[in-house]
Amino acid sequence: MGVGNRLRLLLAHQGRSLERLAAASGLGEASIGKLADGEITPSLSVLWKIANALGVPVGSLISDRRRRGTFVLRNESKSVISSSDGHFTSRALFPHDSKRLVEFYELNVAPGHEEYCEAHTPGTLESLVVVRGCVEVTSGKEPAQTLGEGDAIVFEADVPHTYRNLGSVAALLYLVISYVNVADA
Repeated sequence: MGVGNRLRLLLAHQGRSLERLAAASGLGEASIGKLADGEITPSLSVLWKIANALGVPVGSLISDRRRRGTFVLRNESKSVISSSDGHFTSRALFPHDSKRLVEFYELNVAPGHEEYCEAHTPGTLESLVVVRGCVEVTSGKEPAQTLGEGDAIVFEADVPHTYRNLGSVAALLYLVISYVNVADA
């Protein structure tokens, strides 16, 4: 099932229209309609805007898991979402459903790239571990934190935040996003 189909299911479940979602997300109604129809592939920032407007984890738009039991996510079948310029990529490391309170991602940040992230839903925390490279993380009005390989940070992600690669090689990060509460979707 694609992003468009998942979006339509979430809208139907919440009793929302494309117009209301456009107003809540700050995105154009025509763009959301094309996404819902499967005509365009959204960037990571667009997915975050939609997920925040719906009050669901972004994972519920990119993957669904309705069965119980063991699930293996093979590297060769990985699904990667990227920023519009391709300098920031995100790969979900386990399947999502809309009621999950935790998401786990592998992030790659190109050398010198800074990725701006909008505020997530209230109470959201991000826990980040640097596997390779050197990054600077800012969260809201907190001072910027420089992290090297093996360093970890936990910060409030319900405010705008950024990841900036300070090095000359792509940075590899593991990210866990923890939600206080998610909408029943």
